[in-house]
Amino acid sequence: MERNLRKTRTGLVTSNTGEKSITVSIERKLKHPMYGKFVKSSKKYTAHDEKNECNVGDTVRIMESRPLSKTKRWRLVEILERAK
Repeated sequence: MERNLRKTRTGLVTSNTGEKSITVSIERKLKHPMYGKFVKSSKKYTAHDEKNECNVGDTVRIMESRPLSKTKRWRLVEILERAK
């Protein structure tokens, strides 16, 4: 798969307890099919952080990759904003 065809996501780091691993929470707004109200839904992705450079609260971009472990299928591309 070419690199430019891989999916990318932007989200917030919620956990970095694992060695070289981070958990990224991605929130999106969906319109309810019947009532039309916008509902927040979130999904967690486990991503590979090779240099252990992320902290909780950072905004990061992750990219799809080959399976790295049982749950890791994403890897860190860049840190967009550091936590304050």
